[in-house]
Amino acid sequence: MTENEIGDIVVEVSIQLHKELGPGLFETVYEAVLARLLEKRGLIVQRQVAIPVNFAGEQFDEGFHADIIVEGKVILELKSIEKLHPVHKKQLITYLKLSGLKLGYLLNFGEELMKTGIERIINGKL
Repeated sequence: MTENEIGDIVVEVSIQLHKELGPGLFETVYEAVLARLLEKRGLIVQRQVAIPVNFAGEQFDEGFHADIIVEGKVILELKSIEKLHPVHKKQLITYLKLSGLKLGYLLNFGEELMKTGIERIINGKL
């Protein structure tokens, strides 16, 4: 399955989840439910995956934790806030660079409409 095919499923499931639960819950609730829904669609899902930082020839395990990685190909960064800010996009771009993955989604479940809370971020070319 390609990154784009995974992304289509992520968007569809995220919109469904938001319609059913609505905005305003903690990120961890959306993370748990989204992971389960994606698994029910047959996808391999990892939660809170540690990604180390390599700097000056050394590895630091204090890098970051990806909220969700789907099929080892797509990072999902979840938020449940009133509005996304540029720093959130920069954060996901950094996560993609450090992990070597090409596609990520910033999903803000705090938005009134989920479709306005989805940002697709590409690292390099797909």
